[in-house]
Amino acid sequence: MTVDARAAARRPIHWAVGGALVVATALVPSAESAAAEQKSEVSLRYTCPFPSGPEEVDVVVSAVLPTSARTGEEIRPAEVAVEVTLPPTALARFAGLDAATLSAVARLTVRNTVGDKSADASWQDLTAPPADLPAPGEGDSQDSGALTLTATGDVPTVAFGSPGRATLAPDALALALTSLTESGEPTTPPGLDVACTPAPGQEPELAAIAIRGDQDPTAPAPRPGESDPVPDPTPTRPAEGLPPTAREKIDALTEKRRGALEDDPGSCPIEIPPEWVMTTAETYAAGYANAAKLDGAAALGPAFMKVVLNKRYINDSCASTVDVSSEVNFDYQGKRQLPPTKATFLSYGFMPTTATMTLEQVGPPAAIHTHTVTNTPTYPEETTVTAQLVMRLSDVEVNGVPLDVGPDCRTERPFEQVLKGYGQSYPPAGYLVAYGGTLTGYAHIPPFEGCGATEDLDPIFTSAISSPGKKADNYTKMTQAPLCVATNPEGPDCPPRVPDPER
Repeated sequence: MTVDARAAARRPIHWAVGGALVVATALVPSAESAAAEQKSEVSLRYTCPFPSGPEEVDVVVSAVLPTSARTGEEIRPAEVAVEVTLPPTALARFAGLDAATLSAVARLTVRNTVGDKSADASWQDLTAPPADLPAPGEGDSQDSGALTLTATGDVPTVAFGSPGRATLAPDALALALTSLTESGEPTTPPGLDVACTPAPGQEPELAAIAIRGDQDPTAPAPRPGESDPVPDPTPTRPAEGLPPTAREKIDALTEKRRGALEDDPGSCPIEIPPEWVMTTAETYAAGYANAAKLDGAAALGPAFMKVVLNKRYINDSCASTVDVSSEVNFDYQGKRQLPPTKATFLSYGFMPTTATMTLEQVGPPAAIHTHTVTNTPTYPEETTVTAQLVMRLSDVEVNGVPLDVGPDCRTERPFEQVLKGYGQSYPPAGYLVAYGGTLTGYAHIPPFEGCGATEDLDPIFTSAISSPGKKADNYTKMTQAPLCVATNPEGPDCPPRVPDPER
């Protein structure tokens, strides 16, 4: 069958798909801002738990933001920087590893507030390049031996649905520190994850933006001390479709593709730039994981998740498909993990065993991929979530008797947890990223290592729990709540709620 390239190029771009894309329709700006910009900066002190103990760390957050915007208008913080000064006592650990340089990846939680509504956005993947570690006592100032790392990068947009004085305020800060030797090789261990909290009694406001309603676009910005306008009533879920400016941008991309269609008329994918639709969201998920060897199931969660939506969006109107890539990080007390959970099983079918299990997320953020078919009225879709995890065991009791497994009983390598969900957009049913639902999948648990304070218990836990190559042993079922999207803190799903897990 021959496809008319020009006819195919004029087919409409389908956006009401992928769950997350229903949210995306509310994120594209309806008007370009001509507001003046402000260079905003706030200096804060954080408490960070280093191996040396709690350390006070100076942090400076800066960004360029507009002084005003309209309701629903996209605001993208520019020139974002998080400057972290580590004291010498916090750096002592790295000197003992023969480290020469230190780099960092920062994740900063930013609270977006207008009126009495607020939602947290995640400024993640802010990267500080390697810096030379100072020698102890180096320099003549009171900060002798300190090291300043400056993390920069792009962050998602934010939009406010109600008029008033909107604020952006830094909150929790997570640092993934990586140390290298003089030869550029990773040290052993290669890094350190640190979850920092703001010291109490500070004014954390980074910037204030005057949000004007469409009914009075020329109204002056609120003066300090003036009462904020009353926010609009909580809106319903975003309507289908895109604002005219977004359609114009997509039409321009479509025109640009027409030349390429002459050579390849059977495929016309268009990749939408992430800055048009990318934003952050948060939600909870809870569920159960079966362990067939232990004749039982362990509760998982409720796990708090920070999501970055629409990092990649490809629409192929000739193939009638849309593929969307997003990502998610678990967050428990500033660490990338699920909450520890205690479970009791029957080891080897007869011995009651109780243990605390912790699933730690390692490597890159978990990937969320949604594939949608757009040539049927229901818009069916499949979502796959893939995470790399390490399982840790602690507080083990066998038949009521404590078993000392030591501080580092874990799987010898990360394992891949893959969960899938199926749904449709018209009418909404099953699993959709934005609305949540049920995800199911399997995982292979690797052998254990580091178990046992006075004796080698690795073979026991490997025999009792691990299941390499036995897919049916570890079935997982998770229920995700609807997303609370940072660009719509007044939305019906904010703040995020904890779902009821299904067995």
